[in-house]
Amino acid sequence: MNDYGWDKNLNISTMGRNDMHEDYHHFAYEPTAYSVLLRLAERGYISEENTLIDYGCGKGRVSFLLSRRTGCRAIGIEYNDEIYEIAVQNLEHFRGDRGKISFVNADAEHFDLPPEADRFYFFNPFSVRILYPVLERIYASYFEDPRQMYLFFYYPSEEYISHIMRDERLMFVDEVETADLFTGEDVRERIMVFEVAL
Repeated sequence: MNDYGWDKNLNISTMGRNDMHEDYHHFAYEPTAYSVLLRLAERGYISEENTLIDYGCGKGRVSFLLSRRTGCRAIGIEYNDEIYEIAVQNLEHFRGDRGKISFVNADAEHFDLPPEADRFYFFNPFSVRILYPVLERIYASYFEDPRQMYLFFYYPSEEYISHIMRDERLMFVDEVETADLFTGEDVRERIMVFEVAL
Protein backbone atom coordinates (compact mmCIF):
# COMPACT_ATOMS: atom_id res chain seq x y z
CA MET A 1 0.00 0.00 0.00
CA ASN A 2 1.39 3.44 -0.89
CA ASP A 3 1.31 6.52 1.33
CA TYR A 4 -1.95 7.78 -0.15
CA GLY A 5 -3.51 4.38 0.48
CA TRP A 6 -2.40 4.41 4.11
CA ASP A 7 -3.82 7.90 4.63
CA LYS A 8 -7.12 6.67 3.23
CA ASN A 9 -7.01 3.52 5.37
CA LEU A 10 -6.43 5.56 8.53
CA ASN A 11 -8.93 8.23 7.39
CA ILE A 12 -6.41 11.07 7.79
CA SER A 13 -4.65 13.58 5.53
CA THR A 14 -0.88 13.86 6.01
CA MET A 15 0.45 14.12 2.46
CA GLY A 16 2.65 16.87 1.06
CA ARG A 17 5.60 18.97 2.16
CA ASN A 18 5.07 22.36 3.82
CA ASP A 19 7.94 24.80 4.19
CA MET A 20 5.88 27.98 4.62
CA HIS A 21 6.93 28.38 8.25
CA GLU A 22 10.48 27.09 7.94
CA ASP A 23 13.22 29.19 9.52
CA TYR A 24 16.79 28.71 10.70
CA HIS A 25 15.76 26.61 13.72
CA HIS A 26 12.42 25.05 12.66
CA PHE A 27 12.54 22.91 9.55
CA ALA A 28 9.89 22.16 6.92
CA TYR A 29 7.09 19.68 7.46
CA GLU A 30 7.77 16.52 5.51
CA PRO A 31 6.07 13.29 6.56
CA THR A 32 8.03 10.09 7.09
CA ALA A 33 7.07 7.46 4.51
CA TYR A 34 4.69 4.85 5.87
CA SER A 35 7.05 2.10 4.70
CA VAL A 36 9.74 3.48 7.02
CA LEU A 37 7.35 3.65 9.98
CA LEU A 38 6.17 0.10 9.35
CA ARG A 39 9.77 -1.12 9.40
CA LEU A 40 10.36 0.64 12.73
CA ALA A 41 7.15 -0.83 14.14
CA GLU A 42 8.35 -4.32 13.19
CA ARG A 43 11.65 -3.99 15.08
CA GLY A 44 10.07 -4.45 18.50
CA TYR A 45 11.28 -1.26 20.17
CA ILE A 46 7.74 0.05 20.63
CA SER A 47 4.82 -1.76 22.26
CA GLU A 48 1.49 -0.99 23.92
CA GLU A 49 3.37 -0.40 27.19
CA ASN A 50 5.28 2.57 25.74
CA THR A 51 4.57 6.27 25.32
CA LEU A 52 6.05 7.81 22.19
CA ILE A 53 6.87 11.49 21.84
CA ASP A 54 7.02 12.65 18.21
CA TYR A 55 8.94 15.92 18.04
CA GLY A 56 7.83 18.12 15.15
CA CYS A 57 4.85 15.84 14.57
CA GLY A 58 3.38 17.90 11.75
CA LYS A 59 0.02 16.46 10.71
CA GLY A 60 0.45 13.43 12.98
CA ARG A 61 1.37 10.56 10.67
CA VAL A 62 4.00 9.03 12.99
CA SER A 63 1.64 9.05 15.97
CA PHE A 64 -1.28 7.57 14.03
CA LEU A 65 0.63 4.77 12.33
CA LEU A 66 2.82 3.69 15.24
CA SER A 67 -0.06 3.78 17.72
CA ARG A 68 -2.24 1.76 15.36
CA ARG A 69 0.50 -0.83 14.64
CA THR A 70 2.06 -1.19 18.10
CA GLY A 71 -0.69 -0.11 20.49
CA CYS A 72 1.53 2.55 22.05
CA ARG A 73 0.33 5.87 23.41
CA ALA A 74 1.58 8.71 21.21
CA ILE A 75 2.00 12.43 21.86
CA GLY A 76 2.84 14.70 18.95
CA ILE A 77 4.56 18.03 19.62
CA GLU A 78 4.10 20.72 16.96
CA TYR A 79 5.11 24.38 17.29
CA ASN A 80 3.28 25.64 14.18
CA ASP A 81 -0.33 26.57 14.97
CA GLU A 82 -1.74 25.88 11.51
CA ILE A 83 -0.14 22.46 11.09
CA TYR A 84 -1.08 21.55 14.67
CA GLU A 85 -4.74 22.27 13.83
CA ILE A 86 -4.52 19.84 10.91
CA ALA A 87 -3.20 17.14 13.28
CA VAL A 88 -6.12 17.77 15.64
CA GLN A 89 -8.59 17.53 12.74
CA ASN A 90 -6.94 14.29 11.64
CA LEU A 91 -7.41 12.91 15.16
CA GLU A 92 -11.14 13.61 14.97
CA HIS A 93 -11.38 11.46 11.83
CA PHE A 94 -8.73 8.84 12.68
CA ARG A 95 -9.84 5.24 12.20
CA GLY A 96 -8.29 3.80 15.36
CA ASP A 97 -8.06 4.29 19.12
CA ARG A 98 -8.23 8.09 19.44
CA GLY A 99 -7.81 7.86 23.21
CA LYS A 100 -4.18 6.81 22.81
CA ILE A 101 -3.14 9.84 20.76
CA SER A 102 -2.84 13.51 21.64
CA PHE A 103 -1.21 16.58 20.16
CA VAL A 104 0.38 19.53 21.91
CA ASN A 105 0.95 22.96 20.35
CA ALA A 106 4.27 23.89 21.96
CA ASP A 107 7.93 24.63 21.39
CA ALA A 108 9.80 21.37 21.91
CA GLU A 109 12.46 22.87 24.16
CA HIS A 110 9.77 24.03 26.61
CA PHE A 111 7.61 20.91 26.58
CA ASP A 112 7.44 19.15 29.95
CA LEU A 113 7.64 15.41 29.41
CA PRO A 114 4.97 13.24 31.01
CA PRO A 115 6.58 10.76 33.44
CA GLU A 116 5.61 7.78 31.28
CA ALA A 117 7.37 9.04 28.12
CA ASP A 118 10.02 6.51 27.07
CA ARG A 119 10.22 6.53 23.26
CA PHE A 120 11.22 9.60 21.20
CA TYR A 121 11.05 10.16 17.44
CA PHE A 122 12.99 12.79 15.48
CA PHE A 123 12.90 13.45 11.74
CA ASN A 124 15.19 16.51 11.76
CA PRO A 125 12.38 18.70 13.11
CA PHE A 126 14.63 21.49 14.33
CA SER A 127 18.21 22.69 14.65
CA VAL A 128 20.78 21.28 17.05
CA ARG A 129 20.37 24.46 19.10
CA ILE A 130 16.85 23.26 19.91
CA LEU A 131 17.81 19.58 20.05
CA TYR A 132 20.22 20.25 22.92
CA PRO A 133 17.60 21.52 25.45
CA VAL A 134 15.17 18.84 24.27
CA LEU A 135 17.71 16.14 25.13
CA GLU A 136 18.38 17.80 28.48
CA ARG A 137 14.69 17.52 29.31
CA ILE A 138 14.74 13.83 28.36
CA TYR A 139 17.74 13.23 30.62
CA ALA A 140 16.13 15.15 33.48
CA SER A 141 13.01 12.98 33.13
CA TYR A 142 15.20 9.88 33.25
CA PHE A 143 16.87 11.07 36.47
CA GLU A 144 13.48 11.67 38.08
CA ASP A 145 12.32 8.16 37.16
CA PRO A 146 14.97 5.87 35.60
CA ARG A 147 13.49 3.71 32.83
CA GLN A 148 14.48 2.29 29.46
CA MET A 149 14.38 5.11 26.92
CA TYR A 150 14.92 4.77 23.19
CA LEU A 151 15.47 7.66 20.79
CA PHE A 152 14.86 7.21 17.06
CA PHE A 153 16.58 9.54 14.60
CA TYR A 154 15.26 9.12 11.07
CA TYR A 155 17.28 10.44 8.11
CA PRO A 156 19.71 12.15 10.50
CA SER A 157 21.63 15.19 9.31
CA GLU A 158 25.39 15.39 9.70
CA GLU A 159 24.84 18.03 12.37
CA TYR A 160 22.58 15.70 14.35
CA ILE A 161 24.94 12.75 14.01
CA SER A 162 27.91 14.83 15.12
CA HIS A 163 26.07 15.93 18.23
CA ILE A 164 24.48 12.64 19.29
CA MET A 165 27.57 10.53 18.65
CA ARG A 166 29.57 12.77 21.00
CA ASP A 167 26.93 12.71 23.72
CA GLU A 168 28.13 10.17 26.28
CA ARG A 169 24.65 9.94 27.75
CA LEU A 170 23.42 8.21 24.60
CA MET A 171 24.41 4.69 23.59
CA PHE A 172 24.05 3.61 19.97
CA VAL A 173 22.13 0.32 19.85
CA ASP A 174 20.84 -0.24 16.32
CA GLU A 175 20.43 1.06 12.81
CA VAL A 176 17.20 0.33 10.97
CA GLU A 177 18.07 0.25 7.27
CA THR A 178 15.51 1.92 5.01
CA ALA A 179 17.49 2.70 1.85
CA ASP A 180 16.11 -0.39 0.10
CA LEU A 181 12.63 1.11 0.34
CA PHE A 182 13.56 3.84 -2.13
CA THR A 183 15.47 4.28 -5.37
CA GLY A 184 19.04 5.50 -5.18
CA GLU A 185 21.78 5.00 -2.61
CA ASP A 186 21.08 7.65 0.01
CA VAL A 187 23.33 6.97 3.04
CA ARG A 188 21.07 9.09 5.25
CA GLU A 189 18.13 6.78 4.57
CA ARG A 190 18.09 4.97 7.93
CA ILE A 191 16.82 5.17 11.48
CA MET A 192 19.53 5.38 14.13
CA VAL A 193 18.42 4.01 17.49
CA PHE A 194 19.97 5.21 20.74
CA GLU A 195 19.31 4.35 24.37
CA VAL A 196 19.69 6.74 27.28
CA ALA A 197 22.63 5.43 29.30
CA LEU A 198 23.20 7.50 32.44
